[in-house]
Amino acid sequence: MLIAALFLLSLLTYIDRAAISSAKAPIAADLGLSDQSMGAVFSAFALGYALAQIPSGWLADRMGPRIALTAVVALWSLFTALTGAAAGFASLLAARFIFGVAEAGAFPGAARAFHNWLPVERRGLANGIIFSGSRLGAAVAFPVMTSLFGIFGWRGSFVVLGAVTAAWAVFWAVWFRDYPPGHAPEPVETGPQGPSFGAIFRSKALVLAMAQYFASNFTFFLCLSWMHPYLKEHYRLAPSEAAAYAMAPLVFGASSQWISGFLVDRLYRGPRRVWSRRLPAIAGLALSCVGLLALTRASTPLEAAICFTAATFGTEMTISPSWVYCMDIGGKRSGAVSASMNMVGNIGSFVSANAFPFLYGLTGSASTYFLTAAALNAMGAVCWWRMTSLTPSPSRSPGG
Repeated sequence: MLIAALFLLSLLTYIDRAAISSAKAPIAADLGLSDQSMGAVFSAFALGYALAQIPSGWLADRMGPRIALTAVVALWSLFTALTGAAAGFASLLAARFIFGVAEAGAFPGAARAFHNWLPVERRGLANGIIFSGSRLGAAVAFPVMTSLFGIFGWRGSFVVLGAVTAAWAVFWAVWFRDYPPGHAPEPVETGPQGPSFGAIFRSKALVLAMAQYFASNFTFFLCLSWMHPYLKEHYRLAPSEAAAYAMAPLVFGASSQWISGFLVDRLYRGPRRVWSRRLPAIAGLALSCVGLLALTRASTPLEAAICFTAATFGTEMTISPSWVYCMDIGGKRSGAVSASMNMVGNIGSFVSANAFPFLYGLTGSASTYFLTAAALNAMGAVCWWRMTSLTPSPSRSPGG
């Protein structure tokens, strides 16, 4: 039930995020915004999301995932709805920035819930499942928003999304409890402390985790920002065709999450546990490099979609090992540690949203962006090769 509830939350987070990409054309036409202005709108979410990561992770560790997730989901549902009330560039920018701040607590809160409820050998697939929900949410956002636009217009569509997300917050507050039955709450201040958050934050283990997550997010955020409009405009596609092609990388990326999560848990139970995090991530980043390099030669929308899919599938293989790795080194501070990694990853998203139009305008070709992303992913693979420390935190499960 916990995994199912967080899967649904993950689905909603990315429907709400990707909706702005689907709505780019009507929003830009209605408010008179340029591509550079829309790039700023896309990146405003990423900036707010990144800046609020550590505070939201601290909140999840301090207050527990029940209160933390209820609060942040209620807040972001409000600002999803307020996106539809934007009167111009400034108000739209502010709404998306605060929306990003609010949504920052979603996955650190989920990480803390998994730390409280799941033993370490089951966290890989669990993370794969919930993050697959995020990719499926981003994928269905394209056709869902196209349908909602026809019924409610772009403004009313964001109000509908906000109402659905608010319903999840009510459910979570009523149903969830911070610990399994029979397990008393264990505040951070009591019991064996281990390294402080400051020590973990400055450690080689977390610095490398943050660097590789920057790289993978730089590539993935293209799917939520410029991929849909790029396919539509570059290949002169109808909106429905562009939506269909844009869905493919996200749907296949969701399956990548399950495969990678399964490998993490399976390898962890084997004789060389250290490879349970490294091998899926290194293989994924290598595949992403191949997809991005091939994308520079794509001449049809089908070829481009296949290359996007390979690149996305590869970066998605890093998600489950990344978050499990943060639980390994974070222990009772899993919320704040995973949030630190996610903060830097979303700085990568912020840079990505602005880099694509900048590099395209500078060189007249999208290939410059794709080559930059490939180079970053190669750097990420080197980071994983050096991420050898594996110090699993004590498992906590309903069984003992």
